[in-house]
Amino acid sequence: MPKPPSEYVQHVLELLQPLGEVRAKAMFGGWGLYQGAVFFGVIAEDQVYFRADEVNRPDFEAVRSKPWFFEPTQITTSYYAPPDTALDDARELSRWARSGVEAAQRHKAASAKKPRPTRSRTIKSTKHSKK
Repeated sequence: MPKPPSEYVQHVLELLQPLGEVRAKAMFGGWGLYQGAVFFGVIAEDQVYFRADEVNRPDFEAVRSKPWFFEPTQITTSYYAPPDTALDDARELSRWARSGVEAAQRHKAASAKKPRPTRSRTIKSTKHSKK
């Protein structure tokens, strides 16, 4: 049975209503944020983070935002927290989230252009020879 969203998750979803349909999906002990099929944000330990890339990362860095660290392995991700003031203003949070959606769309488009490696597969015969 899926866990119900916390008050924090519900609050973030309410603030993101100006973006249109945004949903939260439980994942890895936190929540993934989606607009349609686009995965653009993470909520972990009552903190929201939005996708960043070379285009919008300077905006996050300008407000001294830090990237989300995936704790067990200390992996730095491409998801940054908006300023704390954004959690009190739907328009401001939606602006940061929209930036995250755009970064996720750019990433998806770039990934689609890359050729995928082909996997070679060896199939062994199960046919037994007669002696």
